[in-house]
Amino acid sequence: MKDKSTTIRELRNLVAEFIRERDWEQFHDPKNLAMSIAIEAAELMEHFQWDRNEQIPAILEDPGRRKEIEEELADVVCYCLSLANNLEIDLSEAVERKVLKNAEKYPPGEYRGRHS
Repeated sequence: MKDKSTTIRELRNLVAEFIRERDWEQFHDPKNLAMSIAIEAAELMEHFQWDRNEQIPAILEDPGRRKEIEEELADVVCYCLSLANNLEIDLSEAVERKVLKNAEKYPPGEYRGRHS
């Protein structure tokens, strides 16, 4: 599977099948999934804690560290997909609406090159 050719629906189905095969639906309620997203995001953040931005390229060149970062990011995405499945949220629509909302809130003429 590659980003270029894999749909969000295919990823959602992959995650749903993995969960279903293990009878984990009973544990995957919205509260637990939201908590799992936060926990995995914190584990991802740990890989960059105390490093300066200029150190990150070297971190990513280390195959072992890069693999660990990829796995933590995948954990976050898998839990997000599982939560979308559980809540029956169309992620493509939700992301598009959010980007449009943010585009209005942060017009490029006012926010280009600045964060606030």
